[in-house]
Amino acid sequence: MNILNKERPLPVAENQIELEQFIRKVAESETSALLLDYDGTLAPFSVNRQEALPYPGVVPTLQEIMASGRTRVVIVTGRSAPEVLLLLGIHPHPEVWGAHGLQRLRPDGTCEILHFDENVSGALLEAGRWLGTQGLQALAEHKPGSVAVHWRGLPEARAAEVREKVLLGWFPIAQQALMSILEFDGGVEMRVRNLDKGDAIRTITQEMEVDTPIAYLGDDATDERAFSALDGRGLSVLVRPEWRKTSARAWLQPPHQLLNFLTEWMKACYRMDPASSSRELPDEGEI
Repeated sequence: MNILNKERPLPVAENQIELEQFIRKVAESETSALLLDYDGTLAPFSVNRQEALPYPGVVPTLQEIMASGRTRVVIVTGRSAPEVLLLLGIHPHPEVWGAHGLQRLRPDGTCEILHFDENVSGALLEAGRWLGTQGLQALAEHKPGSVAVHWRGLPEARAAEVREKVLLGWFPIAQQALMSILEFDGGVEMRVRNLDKGDAIRTITQEMEVDTPIAYLGDDATDERAFSALDGRGLSVLVRPEWRKTSARAWLQPPHQLLNFLTEWMKACYRMDPASSSRELPDEGEI
């Protein structure tokens, strides 16, 4: 069934069937992989980015999924990996791909960061200096291989002004250094070209057995490349209060539908577990 780039969401019944069939695969498989964006997916957006904490119930449910030993949980985020771990607060921590896949932090603490040539480093420095000359440095976020400007929370007219100014100011810098300019929900980013969340998803899937159930949950335009990378290989899920055109196969509205999906995944992890008879599922009140 080809439902890519859907203008409208699946009918409610079909959407539910899509999700239930996938959860059944998780229950029937010895291993699975749950890949998750952070901002807008596991946590609501916040004007103060350091206050964007996960929806209630998300952390304990993910901890139970990880504790089952049957699901590889991976966060794929635009933030730096250490930053998202502080907000997520899961111990032991899951694997995290930060900066849209340019940075990989493994569960054992090993951190891998792509090395960039002088052109990339120079372009990012120039982009940062330009922001300073425009009085926009307070809106900047510097990450491995990229620099972003956030305007969430600004008045609409001011946000539009900042967007236009940054796009015009950054374009010649990016063009000369062969960098990409990527817009996301509430901001814009200059980053290394041809490396994104889709590359992270492809690497992860290549590390898994071909019949392993894999799902990716995300919310904005930066997640579309991840959805496309998973096409034909796993379940892609749009997580947003409102529908938008997407290549994702299913849709969840946070927080309740999101938490319900994660809870069903958690339960599925114990259905085929030989040790599940000696380990009780957490009470619903604890999730």
